[in-house]
Amino acid sequence: MSTAADPDHPALSRRRELGATSARSLLLTVLGEFVLPRDNAVWTQALIDVLGRLGIEPKSARQALARTAAEGLLVSDRAGRRVRWSLTEQGRELLSDGAARIYGFGNAVPAWDGRWLVLLVSVPEARRQLRHRLRTRLAWAGLGSPAPGVWLTPDPGKQAEAAEVITDLGLTAATSSFVGPFGAIGTPRQVVEQAWDLAEVEAAYEEFLDTFTDATPYQPAEVLAHQIHLVHAWRRFPFLDPKLPGELLPDGWAGARAATLFERLHEQWGPVAQQEWIRLAEA
Repeated sequence: MSTAADPDHPALSRRRELGATSARSLLLTVLGEFVLPRDNAVWTQALIDVLGRLGIEPKSARQALARTAAEGLLVSDRAGRRVRWSLTEQGRELLSDGAARIYGFGNAVPAWDGRWLVLLVSVPEARRQLRHRLRTRLAWAGLGSPAPGVWLTPDPGKQAEAAEVITDLGLTAATSSFVGPFGAIGTPRQVVEQAWDLAEVEAAYEEFLDTFTDATPYQPAEVLAHQIHLVHAWRRFPFLDPKLPGELLPDGWAGARAATLFERLHEQWGPVAQQEWIRLAEA
């Protein structure tokens, strides 16, 4: 179900895959990039054709559609012998939230006032599923964990989002929060090294740069495929990168260069990719 590297398109070849490339994952990228902005129903064959250009077999594409519909994100209706798909309200909300994170992620981080938000969260070791959900949602919010039961971020403005996570998971009684400047013991850089693996994040950014810097698609079909791969590869960075202030990042941080490249290519390829999508969707 994963896409293979394309020898005809060097930009889509890579040392290892950038993020999840399952049929469903690529389908969500396509839906968010092309279906969500227009909010129109789209024929099954159009989605199968687009996913086919990305290396997804028709059977896997149909399974991805069925699974996404079963999750409540898509609904189908029939027009004669043809089937078309529309986003549900839940699907629109999910993809709109994802789009806001993806396209707003490259924005500059506001000036830092030196304060931290620290959470102390007590979850019994035996409740592994709950611990996993907590870790996933707080990491998505940009918090890191330097030690068991401790979560933090240099953005105190995320306290409301963190509180929502804690409430949703029923952990309010087991959680305390603190906001304030760093103390006299240790250094902020030490805490960052304990809470986040920035070397891994930077390696992912460097791979993104290697993959797309020299990308030169010419035909509309190639531009469409490259645009989807570009957005799909960028999708994972809001989860990987905590978006720390410049004072806490290594010198020459690759994330800034990657964000500039993403914005430039997305704007450059966008009009042709959208036109090619319309051609396929209306066939």
